[in-house]
Amino acid sequence: MAAFVATNVWKHGVQEAAIPSPARSQVPPGQTASTASTASTASFAKPLLALGVAARVATRRKKVKCNAMSRRDLLAAAPAAVAPVMPPAQAAQATQALQVPNFGVGAWAWGDRLFWGYNEKQDQELREGFDACIKGGVKLFDTAEIYGPGRSEELLGTFLRESGAKDVQVATKFAAFPWKLDRQDVVKACKGSLERLGMDSIDIYQIHFPSVWKNEVFWDGLGDCYEQGLVKAVGVSNYGSSAVRAISKTLGERGIPLTSNQIQYSLLYRYPELNGMKETCDELGVKILAYSPLALGALTGKWTPSTPPSGPRAAISDKLQKDAAWPGLLDAMKDVAQQHGPETTLSQAAIAWCIAKGTTPIPGVRNVRQAQDNIRATQLKLSANEVQALDSAAAKVSGFLSPEASPFNSLSRSMDTKQAMYEA
Repeated sequence: MAAFVATNVWKHGVQEAAIPSPARSQVPPGQTASTASTASTASFAKPLLALGVAARVATRRKKVKCNAMSRRDLLAAAPAAVAPVMPPAQAAQATQALQVPNFGVGAWAWGDRLFWGYNEKQDQELREGFDACIKGGVKLFDTAEIYGPGRSEELLGTFLRESGAKDVQVATKFAAFPWKLDRQDVVKACKGSLERLGMDSIDIYQIHFPSVWKNEVFWDGLGDCYEQGLVKAVGVSNYGSSAVRAISKTLGERGIPLTSNQIQYSLLYRYPELNGMKETCDELGVKILAYSPLALGALTGKWTPSTPPSGPRAAISDKLQKDAAWPGLLDAMKDVAQQHGPETTLSQAAIAWCIAKGTTPIPGVRNVRQAQDNIRATQLKLSANEVQALDSAAAKVSGFLSPEASPFNSLSRSMDTKQAMYEA
């Protein structure tokens, strides 16, 4: 997403900048070129923050109160496993979904001025980081139309063309804002992303977050993109268990497999294990793309009271430093890292943990050092005992079980996707 649920207010692009318009715009059926242009300009001129108001209204319909629940209570409340909703023939088709690598790179920071402080002077450093990723064997890059907005897609497309890299999967995302009302909006946005990326087909096209209404319309649009050959595979992001089952059924009726669900997942945010989300994805063969596997940098071990991060992340660091169990998690990560050699970092241990859980982590990369450090995590094979040690230490950190209490949600109140992420 790549969108950290704890900071979705930032990741989903709270800004008024417009996404660059494609040079060759497509006019939806029933609209003139003039009306289509006006609609497009209006849609991205609105502050993205407006989504939060409508989302909060919608999420009142269905919520799970988690603050006072223990780990045992949460596990007991999790829905029991049920059979796949698709008929056998359609379920068999779903197993033919695109094979997703077990590691990727997120490009949220590429072009994002608000949260990551991007400026054009960083382009060369980003390019060098990208080249290091390709050299290191990275085969998946995730971006979105609202990263930048649009700049991330442009940079990724330029880097890919200039590098001549082959067999690289590109995933990007459609922003399901409330003012988008038609399935054609998905197709139009997809064509815009293709234009910015300079590609003929997107490998994985995802719905970035649930809409306040008309989700089924967007699912239809996603299927249209697939059937028109604009994309090779489709996925979602920030979807809850019930929503994943519903869209999987809807797409399955058209013979289209749901490939992925991109969600927040890390040692500091393991809620998908407890609300049935991970179980559902594993059951249906939907790959989890784990965004913010380093918890916005918290799991690098570099945040200290004397060296806190800048910007909005400082609030997260402050809460963690006050948590008595936080040093214990860092110590457990250090112990695991040391067992794999003196050069192994905490970041690598955190990413390797995500891989060991069967997910595809997509940490961000902004320079060569980060690229090389993160890629080395793919060489770590954590034992069951090491995974358990990290699980136990993480469980003691205050708030990790409860989305409401988690410090990573303090920044996301106005961009509330809890209806989808936390539904039981």
